[in-house]
Amino acid sequence: MIDPRLHRPTIAIDARLVSGTSTGDSTYWTGLLYGLARIDADVRVLLISNAVKPPEIPWCGKFEWHQVQARTSRWWSLVSFPMAARRLGAHAIHTQYSLSPLSGRTGITTVHDVSFFIGPEWFRPKDRFLLQRSVPAACRRAAKVITVSETGAKEIERFIPAARGKIAVTYNACPPWIQGVEPAVAREYVRQELGVEGPYLMTVGTRWPRKNMELAVQTAERLPAELPHRLVLTGKAGWGEQTAGSRGQAVGYVSNEALSHLYSAADLYLAPSRHEGFGIPLLEAFRCGCPVLCSGGGALPEVAGDAAIVQPSWSPEDWARTAAGLLADSGKMHELRTRGRERERRYTWEETARRTLDVYLEVMP
Repeated sequence: MIDPRLHRPTIAIDARLVSGTSTGDSTYWTGLLYGLARIDADVRVLLISNAVKPPEIPWCGKFEWHQVQARTSRWWSLVSFPMAARRLGAHAIHTQYSLSPLSGRTGITTVHDVSFFIGPEWFRPKDRFLLQRSVPAACRRAAKVITVSETGAKEIERFIPAARGKIAVTYNACPPWIQGVEPAVAREYVRQELGVEGPYLMTVGTRWPRKNMELAVQTAERLPAELPHRLVLTGKAGWGEQTAGSRGQAVGYVSNEALSHLYSAADLYLAPSRHEGFGIPLLEAFRCGCPVLCSGGGALPEVAGDAAIVQPSWSPEDWARTAAGLLADSGKMHELRTRGRERERRYTWEETARRTLDVYLEVMP
């Protein structure tokens, strides 16, 4: 008997980052699958990984999970993944940043940003070298290049001419596992579970130079003495500057539940990154009713719209003055909370999935 699944449009996805802890990358892939599971799409989705199916994502059961091993990660990407996709009947292949020559003429790569060209000093030499070589090569091979903001699309076209005419924008959204919590409940939770006392500002991100978290630390250090606010830093250690300052409290990488409570209890979220291809934490803060002060780095102003204060200066003194002014203006803070919640609702993983599905169908023979 002929398997009827083989006659459906079939896409193979590199699912190694699904349910992982690679911050924004994992959020993108997990969110995309969440959206695909919630829309009416008559397409067969193959999730191919070198790991077992993650049990904490129940809707992965709507797709086919295939575990494929390889002796190295590079061999997996170049050979094992595309060969498994072909063997399983895939009509198109979707991965990120890299794309094997074995992907054929229906390969799709997602490029979240090209910050490794914009600020090469933000990367370790080996990482910078690999990205600057592999991403342009992937874009040359790809039938389509997906990115997550209009800002990102323009930057990719500027630095990678081979991507021109191939780019599709599929915006990110707030992860479904981040949810607002009543402020009083949130404050009690962070006090008991994380040891965070009193009013605070917060920032989220791996401690990489591009994330520029030292600016958030310096901002808190320069707040007026009459403001009792501390700075809560959450995220992986990364590399580069690691100081939390006299007002800082680093809580490390926390659970989604803890992160939801941290956003909900914070008075202000600081996003000082030098460059972002999107900026999912802005939407997380918006959903949890936390006002946002962000930089003009990359796509942050595009995502923020009129729902956040965009600080064009990189001066800690300017950031501290702006933050202090906001903390003293209850009316403005209420306005930002309202606008933030409204703006966050504009972005959904269902829409991300619909746009991505259009790309899949476009490249299929």
